[in-house]
Amino acid sequence: MAGNTIGSVFRVTTWGESHGPAVGAVIDGCPPGLPLGEEDIQGDLDRRRPGRGRFATTRREGDRVEILSGVFEGKTTGTPIALLIRNADADPAPYEELREVFRPGHGDFTYWMKYSHRDHRGGGRASGRETAARVAAGAVARKVIGRAGMVVRAFTVAVGGVGITRFREEEARGNDLACPDAEAFAAMAKVLADCRREGDTVGGVCEIRVTGCPPGLGEPVFEKLDAALAGALMGIGTVKAVEIGAGFAAAAMRGTAANDPLVPGGFLSNNAGGVLAGISTGQEIVLRAACKPIPSVAAPQATVDVRGEPRKIRVRGRHDVCVLPRILPVCEAMVCLVLADHLLRQRAVVGG
Repeated sequence: MAGNTIGSVFRVTTWGESHGPAVGAVIDGCPPGLPLGEEDIQGDLDRRRPGRGRFATTRREGDRVEILSGVFEGKTTGTPIALLIRNADADPAPYEELREVFRPGHGDFTYWMKYSHRDHRGGGRASGRETAARVAAGAVARKVIGRAGMVVRAFTVAVGGVGITRFREEEARGNDLACPDAEAFAAMAKVLADCRREGDTVGGVCEIRVTGCPPGLGEPVFEKLDAALAGALMGIGTVKAVEIGAGFAAAAMRGTAANDPLVPGGFLSNNAGGVLAGISTGQEIVLRAACKPIPSVAAPQATVDVRGEPRKIRVRGRHDVCVLPRILPVCEAMVCLVLADHLLRQRAVVGG
């Protein structure tokens, strides 16, 4: 297995490198007859693309998607959908000095150890640029699950140790971090401004909420829905931890507090985060992904080269201060891909 494909029924393969001519995705298993145009994908790509916001990289990419196959007269045909996003503002020059040097915190060392050959230009395949292809494919998956009533939204709930104290979705629409707490956003913005001034970076936490998911999605043992969701989010390069529902807090609870009691009208709480025994309960699915600081920092760092000799490097180039909020549509996309796959699996089992 090459590790570039996700899904069993709704299958997505991404391709391309950060400073190559393009990135893209091929979707196999999308049902026929789904209304789909480039405009259905572009909105999510615009949220992820570089050059937007006060704390984003200055790289300028239009990220205009092109649908090359699988759609005819505005509807999917059931055949593979090929999506293309051209790289318009690639600048590999700052990376030439890194041809034989490993950047701390990046995939340079591990790609070299695995393949004995790597694309040093911005990390190549390991670059966050690859996530544009995931977002494009996720937008198609969003349409698939949307027909079943599912809605997936992501929010910034922490940056650099500053977390929200309340959740008001309407407040997320009023700031460029999509933070549902206006007061917390102001403190987060200060942390980001300080990091930019100091030439440093910072991490944060993204919360993804799924409403309208029907009960019964997921498999009983090895393909549990929560396992698939966690695995998909962990497949994003910046994500170092995932929790569902009460998450790590459940380890400090007693069973009487952690259980979600059932009454004729439904559940009285949602510590399970919408998944029990690997199968969706019909409640809101709540996930949180912890994202590490972007490893490209201006400060000098110790490393080694391909011969194992010690080196000191200072990473140049164009980089974000924090992956949030650009990671939000990526997290949404990965959740949409998993839900689309499990929705189609379930329909294959029970029909409909």
